[in-house]
Amino acid sequence: MAGKNPPTKPRHAMLALSHELGREERKLAILGEGNTSARLSADTFVVKASGSNLATLAAAGVAECRFDRLLPLLAAKTMSDAAIDEALYAARVDAKAKKPSVEAIFHAYLLTLPGVNFVGHTHPVTVNQLLCSRYARTFARRRIFPDEIVCCGVESVFVPYTDPGLRLAQAIKSAVVAYIRRLARPPRVILLESHGFIALGATPAAVLAATLMGAKAAEIFVGAAALGGPPRFLTPAQVVRIAGRPDEHYRQKALGL
Repeated sequence: MAGKNPPTKPRHAMLALSHELGREERKLAILGEGNTSARLSADTFVVKASGSNLATLAAAGVAECRFDRLLPLLAAKTMSDAAIDEALYAARVDAKAKKPSVEAIFHAYLLTLPGVNFVGHTHPVTVNQLLCSRYARTFARRRIFPDEIVCCGVESVFVPYTDPGLRLAQAIKSAVVAYIRRLARPPRVILLESHGFIALGATPAAVLAATLMGAKAAEIFVGAAALGGPPRFLTPAQVVRIAGRPDEHYRQKALGL
């Protein structure tokens, strides 16, 4: 677990993950899009700073934040943008660090889920083709092929479009709580309507695998739709079968998922 490692180890792992997610040819994020985070301890986590670029992210472009300064915001009924900005600055462990991304609030929440040490949020072109269409919710709930289940889970959390920042973090928490209550497991993927993709996992490999496989699934979905309709989905029984197969669990462990 990340909390048992020296503080530098998850920082470096998060930077390496960011560079993988920011590779231009993958079309997962451009310019200042997307953000990443890693749990450092029970008290703090590190997150990409506002305006930094994933592909070139350096140590100076991240901020270490306190969980206890951000998690209480999720209970707020209303907060001004200025008050949210003030809270983000106050959450920094180092007062000289850059301002954390406004999405640090949902990173703080997701990093408290069981087994989650890393989070990667991107805006893949292939995925957003669906998230900006009438197929968004269907893409979240259905699965097309076995490796999508192995890397992305039996289904994804779906969050209808919500204003980025505190309101989005609250909507994500509400949707994740409902997902866990229904399926008795944390999600691997969260899909944000007309916005983007969030992958979470115990390792950077799990986050990268879910992101790449999610982008592949979206490309296949769009290709099938171009041929005359949505793809042929796996049945619920087939999804349960793949998710429960011992050989798939072995592959997950071998791949660091």
